[in-house]
Amino acid sequence: MNYRYYAAYKPFGMLTQFSGEGETLGALGDFPPDVYPVGRLDKDSEGLLLLTNDPRLNGLLLDPVHAHARTYWVQVEGDMSPQALEKLGQGLPIRIKGKQVLTAKASARLQPEAEALLPERIPPIRYRKHVPDTWIALTLREGKNRQVRRMTAAVGFPTLRLVRWAIEGLTVAGFRSGEVRTLEPDELETLLGISLLQSGSLPKKR
Repeated sequence: MNYRYYAAYKPFGMLTQFSGEGETLGALGDFPPDVYPVGRLDKDSEGLLLLTNDPRLNGLLLDPVHAHARTYWVQVEGDMSPQALEKLGQGLPIRIKGKQVLTAKASARLQPEAEALLPERIPPIRYRKHVPDTWIALTLREGKNRQVRRMTAAVGFPTLRLVRWAIEGLTVAGFRSGEVRTLEPDELETLLGISLLQSGSLPKKR
């Protein structure tokens, strides 16, 4: 089987699917017909998206027992306090479909250089002269529905812009919005810390 692996920077407003109304992944280029996205990003989120026709990769990355770290760079409204960052890292209750759930421990830190390293969002975030904002990096090993937005709102700092920056060691550093890069299997294995030798392989020990 000729497996293909791609890393893409999904733009804001694009659906994580190849069909449907509105802008879809087909706008990023001509992919083989059996390629599909691994996981998803909401329409109003941006950043790293993996695409492949290898079902082993899908199983490895979405396995909840051996969850992989996903790092998000998040622009929030307001001057985020150390106390709020600590709450994000410790885990906190959020509501999903009317039920309260507790998020797992995470890594949360300030990321002031994020805006300079990311491509411009189109359309841009509305600038408000007298309302400060803060960029943070939030690393999770779980993926509840709209989790990042729910978490920042729970500590009083609504999300303005959300970018998935990395999955393990694979990042979108230097990507343009909408850019797609082809990855070789050994490169992918090294960056993600996985083995594609057989379906169901466990992550490599670090």
